[in-house]
Amino acid sequence: MRATPYARRLARELGIDLTTVQGAGDDGAVRAADVHAAGRASAERPERKPAGARRRNEQPHGHAAAPTDSAGEHRTDAMRRAIADLVVRSKREIPHYYLSTTIDFTAAEEWLRQFNRARTPTDRLVPAALLLKAAATAAREVPRLNGYWQKDQFVPGSAVNLGVAVSLRQGGLLAPVIHDADTLSPDGLMADLKDLVERARRGRLRGSDVSGATLTVTNLGDQGVETVFGVIHPPQVALVGFGAVVERPWARSGMLGVRPVVTATLAADHRATDGAVGARYLTAVGRLLQKPEEL
Repeated sequence: MRATPYARRLARELGIDLTTVQGAGDDGAVRAADVHAAGRASAERPERKPAGARRRNEQPHGHAAAPTDSAGEHRTDAMRRAIADLVVRSKREIPHYYLSTTIDFTAAEEWLRQFNRARTPTDRLVPAALLLKAAATAAREVPRLNGYWQKDQFVPGSAVNLGVAVSLRQGGLLAPVIHDADTLSPDGLMADLKDLVERARRGRLRGSDVSGATLTVTNLGDQGVETVFGVIHPPQVALVGFGAVVERPWARSGMLGVRPVVTATLAADHRATDGAVGARYLTAVGRLLQKPEEL
């Protein structure tokens, strides 16, 4: 089967047979979005039971059973309520402003191709590693977006600790933290991200794994989304979003061609910064991705 490394890993995690997945990539290659779609389709199919078998909560003689609920459903409901409270507070208290830019990803894509050439599929870097590294390094260069709004003033973070939004299989979101992200190599970031995502989805995160974030990043590129505008996690003052790497017409030096590009967005707190600071941050992200070998 032709499939991206991330799609193969995701299929293993979800228990999906790749041979049953219809790929929508080049030459029928299976992408992560195809695996997610197959997983949703499987979950929506009615369970087939042997003839004459009775569901666990059915009662004989036509009596209706009392509805049941699992501990997992209770946890998911509690998480959704917590998320709702957080975003309502964020939108009520934080005056958001939003910026967006499109970044030429040609240099980064070529560097990844060369870097991964001698590696096994499970050890290869994915674009998210470079995006996270660029986001963290840019936060070090533009520290006004890395910190908290507390007691009516901006408090800078003592380090660049990236919260990374992770969707859970049973529903809901967590944002485990990669501490000192700007000091890690893309390889180190990738290893920490894999570990955090796996433990988040198994419910094995420690308290230190979900505290201390100074800036949050959300990446919905594996879902096929091209642009995402997030909601700031208080008391942080900014959230960075990345979409999918897609091919688009691109003019350079007076010549028009097709290049891979990625859209980066910023949601920032207008009490702590203004658009000029946000623009400097996104410009720094774009510049850093033009020299991936230096990240």
